[in-house]
Amino acid sequence: MSEKLTLAEKVWRDHVVTKGENGAPDLIYIDFQLLHEVTSPQAFDGLRLAGRKMRHPELHLATEDHNVPTLGIKTGNLLEIIDKTSRTQVSTLRDNCEEFGVRLHSMGDEQQGIVHTVGPQLGITQPGMTIVCGDSHTSTHGAFGSIAMGIGTSEVEHVMATQTLSLKPFKTMAIEVKGELKEGVSAKDLILAIIAKIGTGGGQGHIIEYRGEAIRKMSMEARMTICNMSIEAGARAGMVAPDQNTYDYVEGREFAPKGEDWNKAVEYWKTLPTDEGAVF
Repeated sequence: MSEKLTLAEKVWRDHVVTKGENGAPDLIYIDFQLLHEVTSPQAFDGLRLAGRKMRHPELHLATEDHNVPTLGIKTGNLLEIIDKTSRTQVSTLRDNCEEFGVRLHSMGDEQQGIVHTVGPQLGITQPGMTIVCGDSHTSTHGAFGSIAMGIGTSEVEHVMATQTLSLKPFKTMAIEVKGELKEGVSAKDLILAIIAKIGTGGGQGHIIEYRGEAIRKMSMEARMTICNMSIEAGARAGMVAPDQNTYDYVEGREFAPKGEDWNKAVEYWKTLPTDEGAVF
């Protein structure tokens, strides 16, 4: 009889390059890395100093995000950024992306935006993926049934160079929300109530899977809000199993699979939800 697995365990299993022996971490394949101007400069410098190229520049996407002004970013002109440090960071990202061949969405580009929402909007974020970014709220992408997590700058460089990460498997936790949310109660209210219940360290060392009727009835944007704030509960990541809501959101977007590839992808995605009887 085959082993009963959780959603997180299935995604992890499908990305193991080398299984760690005697308590050593696994080597995990990373499907996609998102970059922004604050945590990437040192990583690019590390590659440069070691004389390395990026292993898969096409599996990276950068957007100017953390240090751009909220006003006056229509032209993409660096002089629109008044703060000198911010301007230097954005300028450096542009130079690095050009040198290493990474697709970049700059100020003034209609696809430039918050690093955690650009992936979903473009259809890059899909069920069953491993996604990383140098920002703790990368857990947002878990709303699509992917393992998505924030990593440090040295790890950003490691993914750039090898498209892998050395990680120990995380523990898994299920949070089930029964019933439905009353009018005026938002996803943000729900996740704050969950954190109040389990504490800001309640999810430490875990990937949390959010389940139950209330979660199933949420829009993808609401699920993204829930998964985004898993970090405030101390968790490493948050996930929601993919369903028709997920497929409808992804279908037709720029990076989404097309035609027969789409049918094959959905077939695989349907195998991802936690098995009946799996233990968290």
